Amino acid sequence: MTISRGPSLERFADSRSLSLGVELELQIVNQHDYDLTPAAKDLLRLMGKYKLPGNVTPEITESMIELCTGVCDNHTQVLSQLTETRDALVACAAQLNVGLCGGGTHAFQDWSQRRIFDKPRFHEVAALYGYLSKQFTIFGQHVHIGCPGPDQALVLLHGLSRFIPHLIALSASSPFVQGTDTGFQSARLNSVFAFPLSGRAPFVNRWDDFLVYFDKMARTGVVRSMKDFYWDIRPKPEFGTIEVRVLDTPLTIEKAAALAGYIQCLARWLRIEKPFEPQEDDYLPYTFNRFQACRFGLDGTFVDPSTGEHRRLRDDIEASLQALEIHAMELGAEDALRYLRKELAGAGNDASWLRGVHAREQLLPEVVRQQCRRWAGDSP
Repeated sequence: MTISRGPSLERFADSRSLSLGVELELQIVNQHDYDLTPAAKDLLRLMGKYKLPGNVTPEITESMIELCTGVCDNHTQVLSQLTETRDALVACAAQLNVGLCGGGTHAFQDWSQRRIFDKPRFHEVAALYGYLSKQFTIFGQHVHIGCPGPDQALVLLHGLSRFIPHLIALSASSPFVQGTDTGFQSARLNSVFAFPLSGRAPFVNRWDDFLVYFDKMARTGVVRSMKDFYWDIRPKPEFGTIEVRVLDTPLTIEKAAALAGYIQCLARWLRIEKPFEPQEDDYLPYTFNRFQACRFGLDGTFVDPSTGEHRRLRDDIEASLQALEIHAMELGAEDALRYLRKELAGAGNDASWLRGVHAREQLLPEVVRQQCRRWAGDSP
């Protein structure tokens, strides 16, 4: 089945170079057994009375919701806006006697019980993808980076693609699916990979060439807008940004803000120092590196696309943090890098925390309950 409508690709909008925007998809759970619950409409109704720096919107099923910042300059602004919106959401959730939490997957929900949110776009996706649309009840963090022009956006997209495994490993928070420990650090991305237009963007560095590619795809009837691509990083011409899409939703807003700050620092480093020239061959180990990050997280293997050297992802992330120190100072992101360094030196990512809670409690609803406490800021 295809959806027939005239394809469109917006003009690449003006945006501030290296500006930031963050989107977080959240789980809505009941407070009886901490399963997902379809409370998005009621939550949105209550949130309507708040004037927020960003906004809160529905997602494809009624047991999830998305919060978005406005356009931010730095890590501090991201954290401030996320805090304000988080606090409002938690207050509204308390009125409905439901909980909210991060995490890339819900630990034990049954996908067949999900309901598609009543919005034309979501019904179109459900009609096209069938059961995959309900299985898409997964939860990610998306980070937008402002670009001064479309050509620069494509160059930055390919430069950041080298760090996709780093971002997966740092953000991984989805070890459990359908009540089972998958053995993965980020099982969420396995659901994304099921979509036919997932993976990486084509290797083009000029917007004119990208428009040619888009027109060819549009003529096939497969796509009609950028929303039809589920790439790990994709251009967002209507915002004048690129959108990094591989991160699991973290368990805390502090972690979400730190990851956004890290991506902003990487973008500045790539733009100013130009440590390497992106090329098609960079993608030769791409799928292997991405799998290693999903499966093994920080202890996965990273194959350097330039040299072929094999390193632990943990070590390559640490090396990147050292390279970014000056840029963090310029961007006011020192706290963001400090947060990630502390995780590298300590217990590890959120997937490790979730497994640790389950090892102690031996009960997945209790894991989700503690996730809710972490998200609300109630728990260390």
